Formats: sequence, C-alpha cells, structure tokens
Amino acid sequence: MIQSISDFQKVFFIGVAGTGMSAIAQYLSGSGKEVAGSDRYFIPGEENDTRKKLEAAGISCFLQDGSGITGDTDLVVVSTAVEDTVPEVQLAKKLNIPIIKRSELLAIIAASKRTIAVAGTSGKSTTSAMLFQVMEFAGMKPSIISGAGLVSIIREGKIGNAKVGSGDWLIIEADESDGSIVQYHPEVGLLLNIDKDHQEIEELIAIFTTFKKNTKVLFIVNQQHYLTKGLSQKVQQDFTSATGEAGFVASDFEQDGLSIRFTVNGTAFMLNTVGKHNMENALAATAVAQQLGVSLETCAKALETYEGIYRRHQVLGKKHGVYLIDDYAHNPAKCAASIAACQYIAPKVVAWFQPHGYGPTRFLKNDFIKEIAAVLRPEDEIWMSEIFYAGGTAVKDISSNDLITEIRALGKNAFFIEDRNDLLAALAEHLTEDCVLLLMGARDPGLETFSKKIWEQL
Repeated sequence: MIQSISDFQKVFFIGVAGTGMSAIAQYLSGSGKEVAGSDRYFIPGEENDTRKKLEAAGISCFLQDGSGITGDTDLVVVSTAVEDTVPEVQLAKKLNIPIIKRSELLAIIAASKRTIAVAGTSGKSTTSAMLFQVMEFAGMKPSIISGAGLVSIIREGKIGNAKVGSGDWLIIEADESDGSIVQYHPEVGLLLNIDKDHQEIEELIAIFTTFKKNTKVLFIVNQQHYLTKGLSQKVQQDFTSATGEAGFVASDFEQDGLSIRFTVNGTAFMLNTVGKHNMENALAATAVAQQLGVSLETCAKALETYEGIYRRHQVLGKKHGVYLIDDYAHNPAKCAASIAACQYIAPKVVAWFQPHGYGPTRFLKNDFIKEIAAVLRPEDEIWMSEIFYAGGTAVKDISSNDLITEIRALGKNAFFIEDRNDLLAALAEHLTEDCVLLLMGARDPGLETFSKKIWEQL
C-alpha cells in the first residue's frame, strides 16, 4: 500500500498528457523519481508538443497500449477519466501493481512538504501563480503543482504547470469539483470564494468546511465574500477588497488598458494584467506571503514582473484595432468577471463563449443568463456556439441557443452561432476599430487551436 512518497520509485501515469497528471509527473521526475506515462493523444507519426516537453523533463512516454507498464513498476496513477476497463488498468491489476487516483497521489506529495493549498471556485490557478512569483522573488525557492501553465515557466521550454524548488514550501490547487480537496491536510489553507459551480452551494460549504478543519496552522479567507467570511478563523489573517477589519485590505483600484493599480494597506501595487478579480487574487497571494515573512514592499515589487498564466486573459495581440483575448472562464462568475475586465480596455466588448458539458450547462443555465446579462453594457455583445460534448451518455436536452434566447429577451445583444468555425465571418460587421474580442471556454482541447486560428484570420 502506498502511503508516503518514499513508498515508490518507478511510477506510471495513464493519461499523462492531461494538465493535472502532467504537473504531478513533472514534479516527481524533478524530485528524483523514475516517471513514465501513456496518453491516447500520443499518436504514431504525429508531433505532440506535450510529449516532447514531458520527455525533455525525463519522463518516458508510451502509446496507450500497456507497453510502458512492467513488473518493475511500483505504482500506476489514473485520473477520474480513466475507467477500469482500460487495458492498462487491467494489466496493472494482473501484475498486482497498486493503482491510485491523481488526487490521492497529490495528497501524498502534499504531506511530504510544507504545503499551501489554494481553494475556491474561481482564481485558484492565478493566485497560486502569483504566490509562487512572490515567494520565488523573495528567495524562498518554492515548488508548485498547478492547474495551468505559468508563462514564466513556459518560457523555459516547459509545459509550465509544475516546478521543483529547493525550499520547504509547495503550492498546490485544492480542487472542489471532484471533492478531492478533502484529502489534503495543508499547513496553510487559502479560500478565495464560493460560487455555484459543479455543486450546489450547500455541498460546497460542506466541502470547504472540511478543508478548513484539515488545515493545520493558518487558514485565510476572503472577507468580502459572505460565504467565505462565515468560515473565518481569525479576521486579522484574512483579506478583503472592501472596507473592513481584515488584516489585508486592497483599495484605490484603477485599470489603465492592460494594467491595474491598487494599494494594499497603503503600499502601491501595479500588475500587467486586467480586472478587479485579479486585484483580489494578488491580494490573497500577498496576504499569505506576508504572513510567511515577506514584506508588502517585496510582494509589490515581485508582482510588477508577474507574466500571467496560460489562457487566463491571455492577450494574443491587437490587429485592425481589435484586441484578441483568450480566457479559461467557464462558470457564470468567471465569465462575468472576464467580460467586466475587458470593459476597461475598449468601449465595446464582443464576447464568445462555448459552454462545456450538457449537465453542467443545464445546472448553471439560470446563473449564466443572470450573470452575463447583468455585466453587458448596451454596446457589448455575447455570442455562443454549441455546447462542447466530450462523449458519454449525456442527455442533450439543452442548447447554448437556449441561454442566448433568454439573454436576448433581457434586452441584451446576444447571438448564437452553432459552429464556432463560422464565428469570424459572422462577426465581420460587429467588430469595430476599438474593441475587444474575448474568447471564453474550458475543457475542450481544441480551444487553443481555435484561438490561434481566429488570430491568424482576424
């Protein structure tokens, strides 16, 4: 039975190209483990950038045919998407090799370090990246296992979602979507927000309450959010971007194009990113770092050089007066915040969104309609293409057009374009010489290619 990181040396990942899996695989490889993995996207004769970067990190990559699993393999790791019927799982069972889920392995890794777990329904990846930036700048040499690629690490030729530092601290994202957050017992727990996403609010409160109980030393929450505020342990450790009694308060927010300015307890901050939500993310990272001994001045200086993370308000460029921005927003609060952030950049925002999953879209339908309609200015527009379907037995009784119809009924400029490949042609008369074209969506591996195609053809 695998109970600690010292219980195995040779580990194999089934589905190693996935964001969560590849991050842990790279971390273990960088920590001295012998790591291998397979993925259904590793197709013979086809170049695969993720495979190339994994191999450069010392990870052996195989076709998903069982050839990488041997009797010497100590541990096999699977994601929630890998079913027991997969031949490699069957082979591991035949060879009596322990099989655990990705989240279980992350909990084992977290137990081996002084861990900071970042939780909340929005902003985990960004806040983790900002905190990593501050701690690294301060000379603390932290490690990180992230749900998105940090641009600063991508520039090193890596995937960007993991890095092994020589310091004591490890920063991880604690994911509530599959309930795995309850497995972690971090030294520091950070809770950003609680909004309806994946589960009902009551279920989320229960999950985050367990997270609070499992946090060993320091639990920090966003006092501005009334749901997280209810889980506060000590107000003077908390943060808020509203007037209050929390220990860390951000104020004086300004956005000038693609940069934001604000103050934290009187110290001036400037970041090359957009949106009030990123002020809150930076404030959260600062609250943690300051309590670990990093001064506010050092936090501010570190975040001046923050380069962002992949597909989080990633500016692809400006062409013919149109800013093209690609974003991972996929729940109602994130979509609304993403649109709002772009409103500071230009007088018109044309937003496109591809919902993912029929079940999640049905579950959040009314919230999508309410949040998106509320944030749109008279000149702004929202476009949607049909729901991304990843396979399975989903009941297809809802369409993106249902959301668009109801948003339009509220007096907003809302349009449905079933096939996203027809989007740019349909937008021809809607884009001005001073506007933002915002692309939003998640889970679909083709979104990166889609955004690049839009940029090329814009």
